[in-house]
Amino acid sequence: MYDAEAPRLYGMALRITRQPSLADDAVHDAFLQVWQRADRFDPRRGTAEAWLTGLVRYRAIDLVRKRVREVIDDSVPEEADPAPGALDAMLATAAGEALHRCLSALEERQREVIVLAFVDGKTHAELADQLAAPLGTVKSWIRRGLMALKACLDS
Repeated sequence: MYDAEAPRLYGMALRITRQPSLADDAVHDAFLQVWQRADRFDPRRGTAEAWLTGLVRYRAIDLVRKRVREVIDDSVPEEADPAPGALDAMLATAAGEALHRCLSALEERQREVIVLAFVDGKTHAELADQLAAPLGTVKSWIRRGLMALKACLDS
């Protein structure tokens, strides 16, 4: 499972944290949680892949928040990551191609908030501030977008 999912999850965590060491920690912590608490997975609530993605996303956000409190200078190092890009790796799979196709089919606003929330790690409140939209509206955009994505991916 680790070999199959870690590259995609690392890419997502890196995009949120912008620091390789924090991205590594987020992925490690998520897999450790899966190992210790696999019994908490409920297949009725979604796929294992979605559960794992959520775990990594929340770990990455938590690490960034802790890091901001600890470090005043959080500039991003200017060295390039030698690994292939997470987007390229994802698009090389059938599931990645389907996700890309379905994301492209969403309304522009829904696609924007989903990418900002699940790729960039923005919270609903941060999105509402950034987009100058009411919090409930942002939540509705995300919910409707996720439902449209699910319908598209299931077809």
